[in-house]
Amino acid sequence: MVNNIDWSTLGFHYTETDCIVRAACHDGVWEEPYATKNKYLHLHVSATALQYGQEAFEGLKAFRGVDGKVRIFRWQENAKRMAESAKGLYMTPVPVELFGKAIRLALEKNIKYLPPYGTGATLYFRPLLIGTTPRLGVGPGTDFEFIVIPSPIGPYYPGRFHCTTFIVNRHVDRAAPFGTGQFKVGGNYASSFRATEPAHAMGMDCLFLDAKQHKYIDECSAANFIGIKGDEYLTPRSSAILPSITNKSLMTLAKDMGLKVTRRKILLSELSEMQEAAACGTACVISPIDKVVDPDNGITYNISSEPGPVLTELYNALQDIQYGRTKDKHHWCEII
Repeated sequence: MVNNIDWSTLGFHYTETDCIVRAACHDGVWEEPYATKNKYLHLHVSATALQYGQEAFEGLKAFRGVDGKVRIFRWQENAKRMAESAKGLYMTPVPVELFGKAIRLALEKNIKYLPPYGTGATLYFRPLLIGTTPRLGVGPGTDFEFIVIPSPIGPYYPGRFHCTTFIVNRHVDRAAPFGTGQFKVGGNYASSFRATEPAHAMGMDCLFLDAKQHKYIDECSAANFIGIKGDEYLTPRSSAILPSITNKSLMTLAKDMGLKVTRRKILLSELSEMQEAAACGTACVISPIDKVVDPDNGITYNISSEPGPVLTELYNALQDIQYGRTKDKHHWCEII
């Protein structure tokens, strides 16, 4: 284990590790993944990733458990989602088996960067898929590179499990209906910066509404939205939001707790009827929302100044599985 890292103060930022894992694809054929210390790309200036945004990525974590065992959480779901993103951008999908082999290799070669149990830090993997074919005419490439970038990280929001304030932005759309919003591609995030950066400057994060009518909740910055209304777990149904693996897991846990799980269009005004609300995703896990500011209408939806009981139970239930503190009855973790 690395001795010069203060695991307890790590934020969600890149920390150099020993190596990355890479694999190339030419004309539909993938090579075997290999580990390398070379963290730079030798990329043609007219590569389709640079010219036309042919790029997709993922994010997942490995945990050191209370029992000392190492667990990778639901990597198969990340592999499937990356394959869907690849298809959406006319890229050759990374086979699930190759994806898993690359993640395991990245973990094996960087195991000393896996934070100790109890620090709140994890080893994060950023799988990246880019188009490398040189091309000036508009169209997809046929050559690709798959890269797994490991980095130890701390909580996405400082202070771990605490409340965050969000602000509504009707003047910037994260993704269009039936566009690329349901895929995890860099363009969705770049297009959101015009809204998220001003929100961050005000000490808040951005809540995106649907791009068509601007009245339904879509996403919380780069995360899914969840709301608790009585005994109901609510989350948006939309063709423009990313299918979150964390949200998918939380929906299962919510059903285990006896909650009714509903996916539907959610009016912004319904925030006034919710006892709890949160952003959720791999990076932030669950980030409770204390209030949502709607400056266009001069309304502030006050939800809860502290993490509520339902979200707290869900957060603990998910973390207990990831850290091996309870039985993994849904078989979500691969123990290495």
